[in-house]
Amino acid sequence: MINGCQEAIILCGGLGTRLRSVISDVPKPMAPIKNKPFLAFVLEYLKKQNISRVVLAVSYKYEIIQEYFGNSYLGMQILYSIEKEPLGTGGAILEALNLINSDSCYVLNGDTFFDINLSYLNLKDGKICVALKHMVNFDRYGSVDIDKDGNIITFNEKKFISDGLINGGIYLISKDIFTPYKVNGKFSFEEFFQVNFLSLRAKACVFDDYFIDIGIPQDYQMFIDIN
Repeated sequence: MINGCQEAIILCGGLGTRLRSVISDVPKPMAPIKNKPFLAFVLEYLKKQNISRVVLAVSYKYEIIQEYFGNSYLGMQILYSIEKEPLGTGGAILEALNLINSDSCYVLNGDTFFDINLSYLNLKDGKICVALKHMVNFDRYGSVDIDKDGNIITFNEKKFISDGLINGGIYLISKDIFTPYKVNGKFSFEEFFQVNFLSLRAKACVFDDYFIDIGIPQDYQMFIDIN
């Protein structure tokens, strides 16, 4: 089943502390890739995926992002959910959902690129569907186990794994995902997801498409080199 969602939230509020040695004066999603910021690549990807409306959840030096992209980019409407204080990824999504018109939307990280077909994410009877990436020989990420029907059954802590699935950082979520839960204004979405995945009836889709996280200097440089 293919969904028709056309709205997305991009989390752009991170401080990018691990990249400070190479980028010190801009938010991490604005890290320069030759002649344009990393976030432009993410937005170009969303345009190809038929997204028409994007909410940028911003915080640190958000004016730089706002000045560059304005209220429209590549024909997509751009809105800004501005944190007055750091809210964590969960708080940022909770706030940004106030600007979402549809019953569901995609959520992406502003510092990762995962070249999947978004339309294959589907909520079915759950509140969240996550894109998983198949990887080999890794220890930088925790892993995720799923059953034959794509239901998430376990989250595993970071450790060396020779073959497994990682959270690729792209979600399709129901707009009311937080409604039954007592969440405060500042919390981690990843922790919320891992604690509540069973009651959320969390689904997953596995992809083997190109994935990169520019959160560390080596991978940032790698993305520069291929673009």
